[in-house]
Amino acid sequence: MSDPAELVPELKELSGWLYRATGNRSVPRTTIGLVQLRAGQIVGSTYLTALQTGLLRKAGEAEWRIDAVATWQSAPYFTDAERVALALVEAVLTPSPQGERVPDALYAEAARHYEPKALATLTLAIGQVNFFVPLALIGKPVPGVALADQWT
Repeated sequence: MSDPAELVPELKELSGWLYRATGNRSVPRTTIGLVQLRAGQIVGSTYLTALQTGLLRKAGEAEWRIDAVATWQSAPYFTDAERVALALVEAVLTPSPQGERVPDALYAEAARHYEPKALATLTLAIGQVNFFVPLALIGKPVPGVALADQWT
């Protein structure tokens, strides 16, 4: 795949705006990282999973919490707010046999833990990682290699 940022220069600006929007401090950056790590796991992207794992490590997140994201439902390491954020990303990314992915009860639980601005920010953080899923799955960037060095 050719470098999408070279072909569509607006991508860099859009990426920056998305990062700034989710970095408004209404949701801890760690929570956003956990959510985006889980998203990478769910969609099966090694690049997104490795990227978020590295960012969480760099931010000082404990290895045992990073390791437990894939099994967060049974891991005792997450706060109630983090759990609802992880449940929300799973609901958005996992097809539901009932058709409704984000039931009202899950939204109500999320609203209990997050103020309106924080809940909107969390929603944007899920959308932010999902924006890059096609690039990660189609372009197949290699973790640990600068993006500029791997696009053809």
